[in-house]
Amino acid sequence: MDLPNTEAVGAIVALLLARTKRGDGMKPWARLVVPLCIAVAWVHSPALAQQPAKDPRIGFLWSGVAEAAAVRMNAFLEGVRGALRAQGDHIELVARIADGNQARLPTLAAELVAGKVDVLFAAGPAAVRAARAASPSVPIVALDLETDPIEAGLIAGLSHPGGNLTGVFFDFPDFGAKWLQLLRDAAPKLSRLAVFWDPSTGPMQLKAVEAVAGSMDVHLSVIEVIDVGNIEEAFRTAAKQKVDGLLVLSSPIFGSSPAMIADLALRDRLPAIMLFPEFAQTGGLLAYGPNLIDLFRQSGTMTGKVLAGTAPADLPVERPARFQLIVNLRTARTLGLDIPPSLLIRADQVIE
Repeated sequence: MDLPNTEAVGAIVALLLARTKRGDGMKPWARLVVPLCIAVAWVHSPALAQQPAKDPRIGFLWSGVAEAAAVRMNAFLEGVRGALRAQGDHIELVARIADGNQARLPTLAAELVAGKVDVLFAAGPAAVRAARAASPSVPIVALDLETDPIEAGLIAGLSHPGGNLTGVFFDFPDFGAKWLQLLRDAAPKLSRLAVFWDPSTGPMQLKAVEAVAGSMDVHLSVIEVIDVGNIEEAFRTAAKQKVDGLLVLSSPIFGSSPAMIADLALRDRLPAIMLFPEFAQTGGLLAYGPNLIDLFRQSGTMTGKVLAGTAPADLPVERPARFQLIVNLRTARTLGLDIPPSLLIRADQVIE
């Protein structure tokens, strides 16, 4: 049904009010029409009519390389759309990619906040810190596989974060020891291990590896990698130190370059392990950890919930739900390693 325009409703109201003042014997029903007409005029007024909801605007901040961003953004948007359902087709994603240079993150985060995003998604410890520093009020959803969010002061608690930040965190330091044990199972003669570590991720994983290495009689050579451009240099350093294995700790720097690291490890004939499945799938010996693309999708779902009205303070922190062990037998044969059946049985994927 078409409503009368505002001018027509106003004329009716004015006529009825005039008759009321004159005492022209207004019928009882007419006395009810007056407030009804006034209400219709108020709702139908162009100045007060409900404005259409604007499309949600999401900031996407990541420290990895641009070439690896598209698949992550697609998975993230899948999660957002799934959470928003009908509204999910109208999303504005504003991306800022540091391209492996983490020093750019504070500036990029400030740009997103200045662009008045409704939610800011940040992937990686340095990106999360930059987002948090850029705004104490803009809702933030984090994907951080290296930080203990409570110890770092990012949240008050896992079930009730209590501030403007929530997200997916993977604060299991014992995982570092697990990587070392798996690599030792695959390469029993391992004695000198290079450990690639991104200092921006904090010392949590590194300390866990250091704590167990002594008991396994493995000497560690910790090599700092601060951006993607340092990866080849790190391999040269490892070669000079005559290591016989490689453990790559979790970092967005490494997560965006697994194929390159796998190629270099194979070139230098290093048995190596990494968190990210793509590492073993592209030629690395072992990978053990969550599926990174699934985590971007999971983070997108949390972002959609924030856009739908749940405050980060009330949205519990989530963790990866599934972990994969991948063994590349082709690489093992190239390196002259016999992978024990006990390790193959535990593998979720064996690459022949």
